Amino acid sequence: QTWTNGINMAGKMALLAWERKTGIRLVQINGQRFYGGPPPGWEGSPPPANAEVYIARLPQDIYEDTLIPLFGSVGKLYEFRLMMTFSGLNRGFAYARYASLQDAQRAIATFHRFPLRPGCAIVVCWSTQKRELVMDGLPASVSRRELQAGLQMVTEGICSVTLHASPCQGQAKLAVLKYRSHKDAALAKKALMEGNLRLGNEGMRVDWLDPQVKKKLQLCEEEPSPSWVQRNESLAVPRPVLLSLQNVLEGLEVMRWKHHLRTPLFITRCVHVNPNGWQKFWYQVVIPGYHMPISGFTWVPPDRLGQSKQEKAMVLVALHILWVLGESLHSQLPAF
Repeated sequence: QTWTNGINMAGKMALLAWERKTGIRLVQINGQRFYGGPPPGWEGSPPPANAEVYIARLPQDIYEDTLIPLFGSVGKLYEFRLMMTFSGLNRGFAYARYASLQDAQRAIATFHRFPLRPGCAIVVCWSTQKRELVMDGLPASVSRRELQAGLQMVTEGICSVTLHASPCQGQAKLAVLKYRSHKDAALAKKALMEGNLRLGNEGMRVDWLDPQVKKKLQLCEEEPSPSWVQRNESLAVPRPVLLSLQNVLEGLEVMRWKHHLRTPLFITRCVHVNPNGWQKFWYQVVIPGYHMPISGFTWVPPDRLGQSKQEKAMVLVALHILWVLGESLHSQLPAF
């Protein structure tokens, strides 16, 4: 911690002085630091998503006190996102979303190959607006409904989930996740890569969906939905789902009753909080009648949906226990 605090102290102090002077508030979430979205005094609807530019080859010790005034000099900024490392340096790239396409075009014309420092020309181009992720190495037993429920607990802006047989990992599954915006997808990618969704498979990988992979998947038939999904809901435009502790525990109660198990005892404890507000919980669940305690760790996102962190931890733990019991009890059934 002492080492990270000492990184580029002069730059950090200049940034804090600029924030106090301008009254601008920067918010850091999952490795991205945000300005605006909307900025103070904004009126009307958000600008189109394609009015965003990508900025690369930034010196790692340059911050918003230099970048926001610079990029705001050619047009009205709606949002500015600087990618950050845990040590407090920037990751060398950022995104600036403008009030109009004309402002974004002007930023590209003005600042592409602009010498931010002697010998340091930055790259400025249109943002590609990637919104699709691929998760490979999922358990063969995972359902689309279970996966979508878990994703809605740890990410925001999920629009659709499709499941396919994994081309690389035998009986495993591959999922394509489509998000509402590039920002939502980027935040989701980071959260999922940090292990904030537990599905019982350590070999799971998350990355941007490659266009060639997308074409191959489009030629293959998507895994069919269960009949009850086809009758009752469309996952192409999913309805928001609020998983409460009560309805998850009700599902666990049905599983417990069906297999003659007794009431589970939950123990949860927060063991770590990262700089972005995520809390790491250790848990252990003892179910009388089941052959062993179930324990592990789960990450809980910052406050949302009006639930306490303890309640959100219990929801995630209960979902994992449902999956473990389902897998274990299914494996005990005789083969036909």
